[in-house]
Amino acid sequence: MNVSVADRFTTADAVELYGLDAWGNGYLAISDEGNLLVTPTREPARAIDVSAVLKLLSQRGIGTPLLLRFPQLLQGQVEELAGSFSRAIAEYGYGGSFQPVFPLKVNQQRTAVEGLLASGARFGLGLEVGSRPELLGAAALAASPGAIVVCNGFKDREYLSAAAMVARLGRQVVVVIEKPFELEAILELAASGRVPPLIGFRIRLQARGAGLWEKSGGYASKFGLSTRQLLQAVERLSQAGLRDHVALLHFHIGSQIPEIRKIKNAVREGGRIYAKLCKLGVPLRFLDVGGGLGIDYDGSKTSSDASVNYTVQEYANDVVFGIGEVCAEESVAPPTILCESGRMLVAYHSMLVTDVRGAISSGQDGELPKLGAKEPQVVRELGEVERHINVKNHREFYHDALEYRDQMYSMFNLGMIDLEGRAKAESLFWAIAHKTLRYSRSAKVMAEEFAELESRLHDKYICNFSVFQSLPDHWALDQLFPVVPIHRLNERPTRRASLVDITCDSDGEVDKFVDGRRIKGALEVHELTAGRPYHLAFLLVGAYQDTMGDLHNLFGRVHEAEVLLEPDGGIVLRNVRRGELAGQALAYFGFEEKVLVARVGASLEERVTAGEMDGAEAASLLEDYRKGLRRYTYLG
Repeated sequence: MNVSVADRFTTADAVELYGLDAWGNGYLAISDEGNLLVTPTREPARAIDVSAVLKLLSQRGIGTPLLLRFPQLLQGQVEELAGSFSRAIAEYGYGGSFQPVFPLKVNQQRTAVEGLLASGARFGLGLEVGSRPELLGAAALAASPGAIVVCNGFKDREYLSAAAMVARLGRQVVVVIEKPFELEAILELAASGRVPPLIGFRIRLQARGAGLWEKSGGYASKFGLSTRQLLQAVERLSQAGLRDHVALLHFHIGSQIPEIRKIKNAVREGGRIYAKLCKLGVPLRFLDVGGGLGIDYDGSKTSSDASVNYTVQEYANDVVFGIGEVCAEESVAPPTILCESGRMLVAYHSMLVTDVRGAISSGQDGELPKLGAKEPQVVRELGEVERHINVKNHREFYHDALEYRDQMYSMFNLGMIDLEGRAKAESLFWAIAHKTLRYSRSAKVMAEEFAELESRLHDKYICNFSVFQSLPDHWALDQLFPVVPIHRLNERPTRRASLVDITCDSDGEVDKFVDGRRIKGALEVHELTAGRPYHLAFLLVGAYQDTMGDLHNLFGRVHEAEVLLEPDGGIVLRNVRRGELAGQALAYFGFEEKVLVARVGASLEERVTAGEMDGAEAASLLEDYRKGLRRYTYLG
């Protein structure tokens, strides 16, 4: 068959189709061979071929599902954030400075945190912790001189004592008072002779964020002091001789804030409170603007929940300008700005790669049935519609097909049509539906009923992973994550599919995909070919997904590996960690391997004693059981 130039599908077409340039932040490209590339330096000529990485890992016996981390992307994000604030400070003549802070809750993987600290050392990157265990972990991590440790979350005496201990190690620790009872605990600590570390206040602003995490900010937030509680806390600390320990004011209006206007309002309100406290004689030095700096998951650059209508530079400009203007109006020294932009720092550096194991057809499966003279009338009518439907009559004929299909089901329920007749009718109807959809796409405006048909008429690709373990935010919050095939990107995708996982839960499906300014219900994918693996990558999964996944159906953590690009273009694999085995997943719930093996062994002995099997077979079965406990929880 001759293919015209217009029909050819190029890698440039794939970049546009999947939106790589829109949401990839310059870190992704496609090779001439059609493979997905990761570009740590944002130079397509210096790239990591994801397919090549899979081959290297397969030589070690490690397959998919697989979480790949690219530490060099962490460096790129830290530099982008710090550079944006540096430029804003210079542009507006801001008298203070900036320090980035990474919240451990966003990604608690040691290698990721250490990678960030190393990349951010020259910018004084600090850490935010929300619990005593996180604080104890942070204490053992190398940090640059002057880096701050911000202690958020609910605090008891043990947490506060740990903070005092970490401060004794030479770390700059700030305990943030978020509830009145925490103030009492700090006063008790001071009364016992243990001088507390630096103290901060978290204030509940009237300004609120927007998006999926809006309720984490605002006046009804779970955390933060009211204005009255703030003033009372200042007075109590002053009476206890601890006013000089107060160094920080903190606010937070939500994660992934899509609208820059919301950020501007919060910054001005928080900056005003900071300045007023300074004028009351409170020796504040730091203003922590919290998290909220979003990333563009869908590439639309809008205020949708999956996007942001601002750039990192615009965010930095508005924060610096807003705080600087308020401080100038109030005649107070501008603070060191802290920013807890965890999502922006780590989301890009991880991708989940999974293999597709099969497809569930959207109705049309195989060749059309051959009809004989004795077919029921309604089946023959569907056959006539399928043969004669065309671009001019498709709407009318599709309505006829709907009527014939409903007649068929009524007749089947009355026992007037057998299973074979029903099967033929269903095959014909779905063939008609597919033709209808193809013809309807030629219209200038697709009719609403056919747009709805298109949203339902796609395949389901069965993918070897668990949504609940690896993409919990998609399941819980409908968070969008870009999905791209890692190969065949120089071939035109001819199928559309949603992606179902291998759990036994109907919620284990990804059926929302990025598509510029809208959300589509199916992804453009390639035809599956026997003997030819097909892999898909879920991108931007480096924030929160690692720490929040669960063990639904006992599918555990997936294989993991860090991938680095050497100066000569070579690929280095580091910190390769195998995923959890079946026995390990069972152990979380009290099923100890030795107990399980003992019980199965006892059952086999009973069968041998009863003469139902011989000893050799029993021993072989027990060994198979042991091997099963020591295998990967996912499909092999």
